Amino acid sequence: MKIIILAGGSGTRLFPLSRSCYPKQFLHIAGKKSLLQQTVERFQGIAAPKDMVILTNETYLYHVKSELHEIGADEAQIVCEPIGRNTAPAIGLAIAFCRDVLGCSGSEVLFVTPSDHLIKPVTEFQKIAEKGEKLAQQGRIVTLGIKPLKPETGYGYIHAGEALPIGFEVESFKEKPDYKTAQSYLEAGDYYWNGGMFIFSIDTMLKELADYKPEISKAVSSGCQNMMDHFAALPDISIDYAVAEKSRKMAVLPMEGIYWNDIGSFDSISEVLADEKGDAIDGDIIADDCSNTMILGSNRLICGIGLQDLMVVDTPDVLLVARKGESQKVKKIVSQLKNAKRKEIAENVTMYRPWGSYTILAEGPGYKVKRIIINPGQKLSLQLHYHRSEHWTVISGTGKCTLDDKTVIFRENESTYIPIGVKHRLENPGKIPLAIIEVQNGKYLGEDDIVRFDDIYGRDKQR
Repeated sequence: MKIIILAGGSGTRLFPLSRSCYPKQFLHIAGKKSLLQQTVERFQGIAAPKDMVILTNETYLYHVKSELHEIGADEAQIVCEPIGRNTAPAIGLAIAFCRDVLGCSGSEVLFVTPSDHLIKPVTEFQKIAEKGEKLAQQGRIVTLGIKPLKPETGYGYIHAGEALPIGFEVESFKEKPDYKTAQSYLEAGDYYWNGGMFIFSIDTMLKELADYKPEISKAVSSGCQNMMDHFAALPDISIDYAVAEKSRKMAVLPMEGIYWNDIGSFDSISEVLADEKGDAIDGDIIADDCSNTMILGSNRLICGIGLQDLMVVDTPDVLLVARKGESQKVKKIVSQLKNAKRKEIAENVTMYRPWGSYTILAEGPGYKVKRIIINPGQKLSLQLHYHRSEHWTVISGTGKCTLDDKTVIFRENESTYIPIGVKHRLENPGKIPLAIIEVQNGKYLGEDDIVRFDDIYGRDKQR
């Protein structure tokens, strides 16, 4: 069985924690490891990393590589979608890759899963996955259903039909309901939340795609590389709409005795972190006489007094305050910010790059101060700037700086100045991360003031 992990989404429901530059799958919400890392480890008992395919995009490629390296899963396959085209084309691309690159036969079973859900206990989930594989080998497309715990209006539902030796036939899929309808589903007892996980053999899914979405089926048949070349022309459609809601081969396998949370809103995060009083406190927080309140801090002290039914999410550049139960409306705020072309949508105070990261410490007219971390063995591009000079001071580690045709080694407490228009490159030849403070001066300090001459990561824009 091959595991297909969908990790290309940018997500907006967890703003300001999640940004387009740092989406939900990379967040460390429940535990020390990211949701993506937890997803990979969830399957390691039934599949080796080399049998996992991470579908992402070029923007997140090096971040995914870093995440995999941290948990010893470097052998996992990474496929970058040329453009976002929803789950049906993504699954088609995964099938083409497994067949053409990994040499899978039509009987190979694929388990498709989001990368940003919380599921436990892992051992019980793996048992469900093995049952799903057996059902898929019988020609079924299996979806995993979660038993509703409340009349949730934020999820789609699966209506279970006749019982099968394993699981049930799918009677129908239901869109996100209103509260009254969700309550009726809960009382009926044969409805399940749709968790977006599917298990099927390659042959079965290709046949259903040929029947219901032939343009995707034809693209898969054209070969993996050809599909990549013409990916943008494929329909932007989910696998639910393309196949699941039409197919007669659908089966639902209930995830009995398993906790599932899609971490799809701040209310979901509050549920994960809540104590016996319903409070979810994380960070440097002092809370007095607060109830049913979530406070997520970042790098400063937050004091809460007499708060009730509130959510407070603090990041270095954005503070979100909302009433409990209103977190689905975060998307509206994000839309307003997009329309206003606010940089907070796409940027974070800390930005990750293939070579490491940088954090903006201060900025104003004519200056910007950053803390830059360069990982061992990594280096920035050979570049110059037309509008700014830079001054670097090493905090820790050893840096190697190229200035025109000269090379300078500088260590802790030593500095280097880069004038406007001078070719330069910074790299870390050492064994520990290189940390520097960079002070930029100039009339224009945008990240696009870069002319590249050489880059080991193949980038054209942004450092």
